[in-house]
Amino acid sequence: MSAFIYLASQSPRRSQLLAQIGVSHRLLLPGAGEDAESLELVHAGEAPARYVARVTGLKLDAAVHRLALQGLEKAPVLCADTTVCLGREILGKPADAADAERILKRLSGQTHRVLTAVAIQKGPMRVSQVSASWVRFAPMSAAQIKTYIATGEPMGKAGAYGIQGAAAAHIEQIRGSYSGIMGLPLFETAALLRSLGVRC
Repeated sequence: MSAFIYLASQSPRRSQLLAQIGVSHRLLLPGAGEDAESLELVHAGEAPARYVARVTGLKLDAAVHRLALQGLEKAPVLCADTTVCLGREILGKPADAADAERILKRLSGQTHRVLTAVAIQKGPMRVSQVSASWVRFAPMSAAQIKTYIATGEPMGKAGAYGIQGAAAAHIEQIRGSYSGIMGLPLFETAALLRSLGVRC
């Protein structure tokens, strides 16, 4: 049994979610010399589920390499990545307020998919899964969109919103994993961790 795992994510939500299911973890974050953003580039014609699984695998490769380079205590390493899509169109993190407005206008009155991939490596063993959920936004007026963007919440989030924040006032319906929409599907994560001998 592993006493703890490494979480290779800068998301405070993922850390909180792991703590919620009693998983002791330490952060294993990219160094200044690592270009983590380049790992998230979308390949032309790439399906959203394939994209999120590939990016998560690349992030895990980088994290496992980082662990070895730093000579840290051995423990399982967990990575996750979340993407929002309308059909095959991937709606990533907004570049700025104008981009956030464009994305939120696309989501207004629509049902979109949220895909979160989780991958964990323990020694030579790697397990992974993609969780799919559906979120429906009520129609949002231009003023509502601008008010939401002014909170600063959309920045740094796939699809320009966080379900655990003010955006919840505009979400009509969800189907799937609430924690997966937040960034770490707990049911799937717990199953993967147990398969590697980590207690949840």
